[in-house]
Amino acid sequence: MTIRKILATLLALSMTLSLAACGSNSTQTGTTQSEQTEESSSVSDESASDETTAENTETETPADETEASEPAEKVDINLAALSGPTALGMLDLLEKNDNGEAANNYNVTIATAPDEVTGKIISGELDIAAVPTNVASTLYNKTEGQVQIAALNTMGVLYVLETGDTIQSVADLAGKTIYATGQGSTPEYALNLVLEKNGLTPGEDVEIVFAADNAEIAPLLASGEAQVALLPQPFVTSVLTQNENVRVALDLTEEWDKAVNGESGLTMGCVVVRKEFAEQNKEALDRFLDEYKQSVETVTSEEGLAHAAELAEHYNIIKAAVAEKAIPECNIVFVEGDEMQQIAGGFLQVLYDANPQAVGGQLPNDDFYYKR
Repeated sequence: MTIRKILATLLALSMTLSLAACGSNSTQTGTTQSEQTEESSSVSDESASDETTAENTETETPADETEASEPAEKVDINLAALSGPTALGMLDLLEKNDNGEAANNYNVTIATAPDEVTGKIISGELDIAAVPTNVASTLYNKTEGQVQIAALNTMGVLYVLETGDTIQSVADLAGKTIYATGQGSTPEYALNLVLEKNGLTPGEDVEIVFAADNAEIAPLLASGEAQVALLPQPFVTSVLTQNENVRVALDLTEEWDKAVNGESGLTMGCVVVRKEFAEQNKEALDRFLDEYKQSVETVTSEEGLAHAAELAEHYNIIKAAVAEKAIPECNIVFVEGDEMQQIAGGFLQVLYDANPQAVGGQLPNDDFYYKR
């Protein structure tokens, strides 16, 4: 019995150990399957993540391509400026154009008188041009609205010069002969208005002799043939530099302000554009305006003055030594949009009230003013 009990006990113990071993193996197998399931899930998740990233990358590619898009194609533009403040304001732009750095390709003409420009604007030979502000209105009327003003570039720059010391006021111009330029444009009409507001009749109380361009008047003053002249900057500085006997007798801008009681500023020059060109090349026109604005800021800055003076001589506008003194006196500006319309509109209204022919017979409509 004892032996049987011992054998039975041993058998039971053996079975217990065998079952325990099987249980242990079953647990390990279960753990391995779970880990495999988790690893499989992880791989699946990573694969899905990779696919999502790839999809996002593919989605973002067009945006990257857009950012790296090529610059706009340059447009050929026929551009004209007058030898004076308008051309001086463009000096930085002219240099960039020559260096191939401008946003458009500009074929530039620097004219000595508005008459050299107006016909070419009407015929379409020029796309953009700097002209006296009243001439812009006249062009608008002549072309039945096919010319627009895009920016103002020059305010008052006219001065009465005298060889001697007899003129202290507008009244002192009675009986004098004034040599001037700008017949049919802002200088003539501004002078006439100032004279008339001071009780003087042009052609009767004061004789006005018009020269073809400003360069003709300087030697007349130097020789004594002309005693009194109306000139704009930078030619005023040029004459004063050459002849110590000549002095500034009157600032026509100040006399204008008195005559019109502050109703408008003396707006000398502007930039006009053919309406057809503006409609067909809006982006190119806006690029030009951006470049012109930057050019004005550079030329009129203290840092850019010396180089601008060198460019003035390089482009045969005026000697560098004179330009460096004259540019700060040239009242070069860049005004566009609503402010341009307000200033130019007020100026044209004053001219119209004095003489409708000064603005082409009638005031322009709102479509005269180009706005971005």
